[in-house]
Amino acid sequence: MSRYIRSVICTVFLLASLVSAPFSLASSKIENKPNIVLVLMDNFGYGEVGVYGGGVLRGAATPNIDSIAAQGFQLTNFNVEAECTPSRAALMTGRYGIRTRQKPSGPPRGVWYGITKWEITLAEMLSDSGYATGIFGKWHLGDTKGRYPTDQGFDEWYGIPRSSDRAFWPDSTSFAPGSHPKAVFTYVMSAKRGEQPKPLDVYNRAKRTTIDGEITDMAIDFIKRKAKAKQPFFAYIPYTQTHEPVDPHPDFKGKTGNGKFADVLAQTDAYVGKLLATVDELKLKNTIFIFTSDNGREGVPRSFGFTGPWRGSMFSPYEGSLRVPFLVRWPEKIPTKQVSNDIVHQIDLFPTLANWVGAELPKDRVIDGVNQSNFFMGKSEKSARESMVIYIGNELFGVKWRNWKLLLKEIDEHSYAIKKMAYPTIYNLLIDPKEEVPELNYLSDTWVDFPLYQVLDDHIESIENDAGAPNP
Repeated sequence: MSRYIRSVICTVFLLASLVSAPFSLASSKIENKPNIVLVLMDNFGYGEVGVYGGGVLRGAATPNIDSIAAQGFQLTNFNVEAECTPSRAALMTGRYGIRTRQKPSGPPRGVWYGITKWEITLAEMLSDSGYATGIFGKWHLGDTKGRYPTDQGFDEWYGIPRSSDRAFWPDSTSFAPGSHPKAVFTYVMSAKRGEQPKPLDVYNRAKRTTIDGEITDMAIDFIKRKAKAKQPFFAYIPYTQTHEPVDPHPDFKGKTGNGKFADVLAQTDAYVGKLLATVDELKLKNTIFIFTSDNGREGVPRSFGFTGPWRGSMFSPYEGSLRVPFLVRWPEKIPTKQVSNDIVHQIDLFPTLANWVGAELPKDRVIDGVNQSNFFMGKSEKSARESMVIYIGNELFGVKWRNWKLLLKEIDEHSYAIKKMAYPTIYNLLIDPKEEVPELNYLSDTWVDFPLYQVLDDHIESIENDAGAPNP
């Protein structure tokens, strides 16, 4: 072979290598991104799971959920917003719920309506980073065109758009057909990205019993499909239980002998076990698996949820509303058997996951979350956060800083009426975890006024300078 021919062949080979290299590197980067499975419970209190003092104490062991703690990190001071919609908004955007609700869509729906089209969701951020994104379960962040999950970064969805309590309506003996020009029943819905969601079955009490099992099976199918395609995936599984009405699947009804709530707890542990088993059987070691909740137990009397050592329920500024379970595992990345009582907030998940997948954070809006990568991965002993603010609806109730809490207002736990106080109350949550006896204003520990009020002042200034979303 002549030197000329060899030279041509080498040149062609070199050019081909240069052309294909970026695609190979891109493919390699995509394949190295971790999968993410995020299980979000609904109105699920701190004390339900075995590792948080529940499990058998609540009438049903939770070995599968408990195993996540043994294989990863358990937080005992993981904080959320006090109600479903702002909590889910905060989780999806890395921003306090108040920021996306500064421009309500108009009374009376403004407070409850969810995120605006302008928000960048966790699903959109991950989708832009090469992820397949699926949601299987309850959305509750908007139910009109442009606000469904498949309009907000998800490739596919099966679930309900609104709250589970609407399952009561179709079976109500007082329901009046034709009482409103729009259909008032909630439907189970399904959609792919870019499609108008299709209404499927009416969401009634019978459907209520089976939907979490369907959600689990569809999430597993999604995981298997994306694993086979070698595409990193985000499987978001917001279960509908243990929101009222608590109706176990027929396979679990009466299984524990301890009532329907215990049956649903056993059911949930079994479903989480199926998800964990799927990830393990497919050898998807590079998978972040998270189990948490949107807020504390139901506020409905005799709903039987359990907040462990904490006072209150959802819709309140107390720890039983704000502290929920949080367990995360990531084999060989997150050390096993970690437990911490440092403050972490659900808004921290957005920047933390962005860091782990190599995504950039939006620069045109305030991101309230902080990157907890070093903390979760054992590179730092302390959380990157030591404070947070507390809202109910659009009202600022107070602040937490380290183990201290300051409340500007309180809630009547029977009527949920707001109680305005002559003086704010301060609690030391280590000494008084049930928030029963405020610090007296003449004791030396009220030095804590200064850091607590500084957090409030900084937040209020940030809100005042925040123009909010440019479109409602």
